[in-house]
Amino acid sequence: MSHPTEPPRLKRALGLTGLTLFGVTYMTVITVFTTYGIVNQVTDGHLPAAYTLAVIAMLFTAASYAAMVRRYPVAGSAYTYTQQSFGGAAGFLTGWVMLLDYLFIPMINFMLIGIYLNTQFPAIPVWVFTLVALLLVLLFNILGITLVNKLNFAIIGLSVLLVVVFVALAFKTAFGGDTAVSLIEPFTFGEGGIGAIASGAAILALSFLGFDAVSTLSEEAKNPRKDIPRAIILSTLTGGLLFILVAWAGGLAFQPEWSTLSAGEIEAAGVTVMDVLGGETFTAFFVAIYVVGAFGSGMTGQVSVSRILYAMGRDGMLPKPLARLGRRFGTPIVAAVTVSVFALSALFLSLEAVAFMISFGALAAFAMVNLSVIRTYLFPKGGRRQPITVRAVLAYGVAPLIGFALTIWLWTSLQPATWLVGAIWLAIGAGIIAIVTGGFKRPVPKMDFSEGEPSTEQIDALGEKYPLLGDRA
Repeated sequence: MSHPTEPPRLKRALGLTGLTLFGVTYMTVITVFTTYGIVNQVTDGHLPAAYTLAVIAMLFTAASYAAMVRRYPVAGSAYTYTQQSFGGAAGFLTGWVMLLDYLFIPMINFMLIGIYLNTQFPAIPVWVFTLVALLLVLLFNILGITLVNKLNFAIIGLSVLLVVVFVALAFKTAFGGDTAVSLIEPFTFGEGGIGAIASGAAILALSFLGFDAVSTLSEEAKNPRKDIPRAIILSTLTGGLLFILVAWAGGLAFQPEWSTLSAGEIEAAGVTVMDVLGGETFTAFFVAIYVVGAFGSGMTGQVSVSRILYAMGRDGMLPKPLARLGRRFGTPIVAAVTVSVFALSALFLSLEAVAFMISFGALAAFAMVNLSVIRTYLFPKGGRRQPITVRAVLAYGVAPLIGFALTIWLWTSLQPATWLVGAIWLAIGAGIIAIVTGGFKRPVPKMDFSEGEPSTEQIDALGEKYPLLGDRA
């Protein structure tokens, strides 16, 4: 008797340790050097204090992501959670702000490639390296080449080695001389006070982008409803502690007058500190690893955002040509070119401005996830079916409210110019909603940011099958 062949399924092989390591790997520790000089300048050398504040804020937000994953144990995002909690319009605007975030992520990688390569080849202008990186990523995107992705594990391994050597050299430099070193001073507020530390922590939000990526492994986890929420918290805590360690070690060994450095020296501060600690050879190794990693990140980031634009064009939220695929390679050429044209602004924007914009989008999304927890668990659609317990109020009311308050505090600490650009972007998003819905007369179409999103009916069925207010997972 023959049996029908079952469709292939993802293997549930990942436990808590594997899921946590995935999240930590996604938040590569070398990210510290992306904004190393910028945040040190903003905080007057108190980068560890800024990271400490950022970690505290991110842990509350990570707890909110974990709560939403328990409610919707499928691949999701801030867009999905907001849409299911507050409706299509709020979900679209959250996704729209996230799109701004996605558009700037490839750009910052192109900029960093130019900045760091220029330190090794000063005769070649920064913009030349930036433009070449942009064009190469566009070419690979159109051709559908994903070779760089296969190098990710090697890049990660070398990055970890780099960080270990960096910390060892930093401690040797800090404690090897006759000058007394204050272990606590980098964690103080300094002359700028808590306001300067908050501004620095707001920029550092981009260091934590991707901790929620653990949620995409729901179908490959052995116990997704239990282990994925825990892995989100643990990866955020582990990654944050590593960020603090690297920032602290660097601060002990290298403490220049940040306010006196030029813009170029600030942007390439990672190279400067490497040169001080390990000399030219170590610096060259750092630049090589960083540039290769930035190129891979830029390419995967551009691939992701071009697919988002493609999906939005296909769904009618943006012009239809964005949904056009190339006949030969089957890739969204128009969307890819659009992202590259947007990224050309990297030739005249500053690294600081781009970092602020990425953090603007990230913090906006984090704020909405915190609110989504309160809406979903304490004030669900259709009314409550169970009485509110003290545990539920603390876990799904107080904790996300603190996370929301901290996120908004950091959000408002960004530069005024960032808010102006963000407000314009939101206004454009609202205009798109008005056009697509015929003046808000029709429902807002859904934007699908992943192929694994469930339907509303599936989500409702999950909610009925797994009521979470009494869940002890």
